[in-house]
Amino acid sequence: MKESPDVRRAGPEHPRHRALMLPGGMCSAEFYADVMAEPVLAEAGLAAVAVTLPGFGRTVPPDDLAMENYARLMGECAADEACDVVVGHSMGANVAIEMAAAGDFAGPVVLLSPTFSKKDEAAFLGVLDHLGRVPGLGPLSWTAVIRTLPPMMKKEMIKGGVTEDRARTLAADMSDNDPGFCRPLVRCYYEYLDRHPSLVARLRDSGQPAWVVRGDRDEIGLTDEERRGLEASPGITMVTVPDAGHLLLVEQPARVAEIIVEAAEAVGV
Repeated sequence: MKESPDVRRAGPEHPRHRALMLPGGMCSAEFYADVMAEPVLAEAGLAAVAVTLPGFGRTVPPDDLAMENYARLMGECAADEACDVVVGHSMGANVAIEMAAAGDFAGPVVLLSPTFSKKDEAAFLGVLDHLGRVPGLGPLSWTAVIRTLPPMMKKEMIKGGVTEDRARTLAADMSDNDPGFCRPLVRCYYEYLDRHPSLVARLRDSGQPAWVVRGDRDEIGLTDEERRGLEASPGITMVTVPDAGHLLLVEQPARVAEIIVEAAEAVGV
């Protein structure tokens, strides 16, 4: 295990704004490297702090794996780093939703491919959650996933326009995870989705400005009812990124960086 958290920083020394960037499940801060390198961030006076969620990438996990605790921990991180914008991808986006809803962060949130309900999630993750609860079979199934999923994601990234070298780096990063951590975390994640059957109202009622950003071929679902609820919320901006799937932050980093700047400019509005 890595004793210290995986934190990466980029941008001006004295920024106008600072964004906390939270990667998704099985991903580390490395997944934000392309976004952080986009010139538009520095030109806007925006610094970035990417933090791997504790437990992923062989970092030390928290004692409490509940999403509410992750929101609290990342809220403390945002305060310590003086961040006035939070960006989250996938599971990191769901942590950002809970940060806003629970009052752990006050400010704009940029949500890259979040999940608003259990039925929106990838089907295979639900199957893994069920298998993970079976004695003996659970550990074996997650060990298999850590071995097989990264190569599959590598192929998807290359299809999405990511160079082979970059896709290889990111796939290797995903493979550096502990199945013994992933299994109980996903269980806690699904328990969170059971407590909140739809996160649309939870995000809307937070009162924080939010950008919900999805690729035009995103694998994560969004029901018509959820879309209507989001579009009807005055504080929520819906953005569709062309030529992007679930990993839009590595497939279209320039567009994602532009959206982050847009959110930063809303600070204090």
